[in-house]
Amino acid sequence: MDIIEIQKYLPHRYPFLLIDRVESVEKFGSVIALKNVTANEPQFSGHFPGNPIFPGVMILEAMAQAAGILGFVSCDQTAESGALYLFAGAESVRFKRRVVPGDVLRIEASYLTHKRNIWKFECKAWVGEQLAASATITSAEQKPSD
Repeated sequence: MDIIEIQKYLPHRYPFLLIDRVESVEKFGSVIALKNVTANEPQFSGHFPGNPIFPGVMILEAMAQAAGILGFVSCDQTAESGALYLFAGAESVRFKRRVVPGDVLRIEASYLTHKRNIWKFECKAWVGEQLAASATITSAEQKPSD
């Protein structure tokens, strides 16, 4: 998926759309998405001046957005239909490596389970061969009529 197709699945827009490309997605399976970390992003003016580090919470959000795409694809929905996958929680969050401008985050999200409107995904973010972060992410599906 290119950015135009991603925007059909995610309601996020600049500066909070954190997925640049989807390399693969399999219904009720997994998704591999990319986030290009660039020096001109607004968070680097304050995090941290002279030593830019991509905030961990934004890595977590990027993983949640990748999981949201997987949820939408699994249910044959798009954000354009009015449905949302809301970030409901994160467990076992670990940050293993700094992410800095010039890095490319490869985000992998795998479907674990869902019951009613609650979904769980196992997520990892990599820079090259190094694990940058991991978490189990919970999302709540909000349908247009909710």
